[in-house]
Amino acid sequence: MNIREQLFALQDSKYQQFSSALIPNIDAKTIIGVRVPLLRQIAKEIAKTEPLTYLQTAQGTYFEELLLQGMVIGYMKVSPQEKLPLIAQFIPKIDNWSVCDSFCSGLKFTKSNQALVWDFLQPYFKSKEAYDIRFAVVMLLNYYVDERYIQETLRLLDGVSHEDYYVKMAVAWAVSICYIKMPKETMPYLQNNNLDLFTYNKALQKITESLRIDADTKKMIRAMRRK
Repeated sequence: MNIREQLFALQDSKYQQFSSALIPNIDAKTIIGVRVPLLRQIAKEIAKTEPLTYLQTAQGTYFEELLLQGMVIGYMKVSPQEKLPLIAQFIPKIDNWSVCDSFCSGLKFTKSNQALVWDFLQPYFKSKEAYDIRFAVVMLLNYYVDERYIQETLRLLDGVSHEDYYVKMAVAWAVSICYIKMPKETMPYLQNNNLDLFTYNKALQKITESLRIDADTKKMIRAMRRK
């Protein structure tokens, strides 16, 4: 049984409908409907056996096929210098927020290779492609909201300028994570930034939706909304 046949054997029609509703910018016909834990199991098996052969021949017609490729890259036990070219080859395939965010969350090697990956990410902030930028932004919110990188992270977020909805939402999400994790360092940025109206107000909204923020702080944040 090849990979595509495995995926269709795991198809869940209700989950397919659920996933289609969450990702409106791709054709619902390209979503098989395979639950993520099952995809992870397949990805781990591929990563243990012949991941490079798989990646060289992998099909990408279906949403789950792309998710799987991203997961395999994340699980592969190779050096950072070997992994980064695989990441670079995969990024142009990203065409929706779900594949992007799943891929980023799987690149956990970044935690122990922050400086190397930071340099790798920089060109993506200058790209005109929406998902190049979203990839870079989501990598920031996953791995660079800490004492060492917070100011540079905020600087990069402030410099993002793209009209795509999914880019704006990623920046808003990242700014909210910066505040939730590091409020003291992020508040001056919230008070003085170059974010457009939508992104700024969406960032504030996301902060107030967090369970980690107390009621008084939420009230203060709501009062900072721009009109």
